[in-house]
Amino acid sequence: MTDSPLAVPFPKPPQEVRRALEQLRLAEDAGLEPTGLPLLDRPWDPATCSPSVRQQLWPWLGDVAAWLNHTYAWQTTHAIPSCWARHPHLVQELAVLACLRITAAAALVPHALEEWHRYALPSFHARMSERLGTGCPPGRHTDWPARSRAIDYDSRQATEARRALFDDDLRRTPATESGAGPTGSGIDRP
Repeated sequence: MTDSPLAVPFPKPPQEVRRALEQLRLAEDAGLEPTGLPLLDRPWDPATCSPSVRQQLWPWLGDVAAWLNHTYAWQTTHAIPSCWARHPHLVQELAVLACLRITAAAALVPHALEEWHRYALPSFHARMSERLGTGCPPGRHTDWPARSRAIDYDSRQATEARRALFDDDLRRTPATESGAGPTGSGIDRP
């Protein structure tokens, strides 16, 4: 016999997240172009959200991660680590997955929720497993293995070397005054 309920409800989004999702739904229903709505918070993309939305988004995503672990993480590779907030890719993916789940559950027919189960959730688990590998064991965060490569990429020397290559490419590309682009194949042959 189990000591937990058969069906635990998905965590309800907090007020500011619900408001943001509702504003976006109303804009979509009105046929407004997304490019004309740059100031609307998009909870599935936390970097676009105002501090008041993010303040409520983070704890909700924590609740969503706990719900996913309780409901779907039979295999350890499907368990979201407690340090998920220290993994930028998990922050991004979890926000999308949570918003997709809210949208799917609000549908009047089960198709969207079935697609969430069939595509979104397994894809999330596969990407998380691929990116974390053996990753972070319980209670112990593993720092970013690719940090040294990112530091190298961002270095002044690497940035200047890329810029020099780009500038060299632009100098070598023939330009025409008509704006029609380069003539011929654009490939110098020996």
